[in-house]
Amino acid sequence: MTDDASERPKLELRADLLPWSEAWRTCAQNVISQTSGQPQAFELTSTAFDAADSDLRYTVVAAGAVQGEMSLRLHQASGIWLARRFLGEIGPSAAAPGSEAGAHAEAISSDDREALEELLRQISGLAATAIGTAVGGEVKLQLARADAPWAWSAEAVASLRTADEAGAEIAIEIGISSALAVAIAARNAAASASSPDSASVPEPAVVSEPVALPANAAGYQRLFEVGLGVKLRFGTRHMLLRDVLALSSGLVVELDNALNSPVDLLLDGRIIARGEVIVIDGKYGLRVTDVVDRTSASAARPA
Repeated sequence: MTDDASERPKLELRADLLPWSEAWRTCAQNVISQTSGQPQAFELTSTAFDAADSDLRYTVVAAGAVQGEMSLRLHQASGIWLARRFLGEIGPSAAAPGSEAGAHAEAISSDDREALEELLRQISGLAATAIGTAVGGEVKLQLARADAPWAWSAEAVASLRTADEAGAEIAIEIGISSALAVAIAARNAAASASSPDSASVPEPAVVSEPVALPANAAGYQRLFEVGLGVKLRFGTRHMLLRDVLALSSGLVVELDNALNSPVDLLLDGRIIARGEVIVIDGKYGLRVTDVVDRTSASAARPA
């Protein structure tokens, strides 16, 4: 049995549901990239993949500004790879169910299952914040394991796809229930009615235009080609020496910054800007939201 993408059924994803799925795609690749320490890009498609009895199923219940249910479905091989990626380990190659390799695929262990569920919860938490911002209200997402197929059918289906180290496909299927689809459409309509020109607002540029220097600063031109190393700081944590010595693979160190707090851009140990982390072509980027003005801060400091 072959798993040819050209033979899979195509599922149209409604335009009003695309931001919801796109939020899950962005949050999934951000969480996995940050926890594994390696950039991981996902592609959002409307192509379904075959179901298997051994698939891992989860239900996500939305409450707050939008209400309804959505489903998450993964093949076991995809779940194992994502769990081990989350733990900073190299996962196995995924094997499609029905293939010769899939017939002997590794069964997911309880440890991998727990890691996968923690990964999905972190993605859900980040997605709830992103979706809440988009719809203009607080959204809560509650994830739970689904031990049996869902009683409801999906109004729309999308897939998040990437590949493992061997090039085998890793996929997460997202199913949006009719109730959730109606809630999203109603919220989008209300937002459009209150902000008719919001759809025409352009996205901020990733790289801003160079700032013009005053006329008496022409001498700075000779410094423009000097390379400077900048760093992103997600947060800090003070630790006792005994805790540092007890560090081991898989241990989680909690930082002082909340998940969606702005990150700091440092130059020579000094904060020069703050912003939000984005992923561009599988690489980290920073969308600057605030530039630290040390000149005004120095002027306001008492002598």
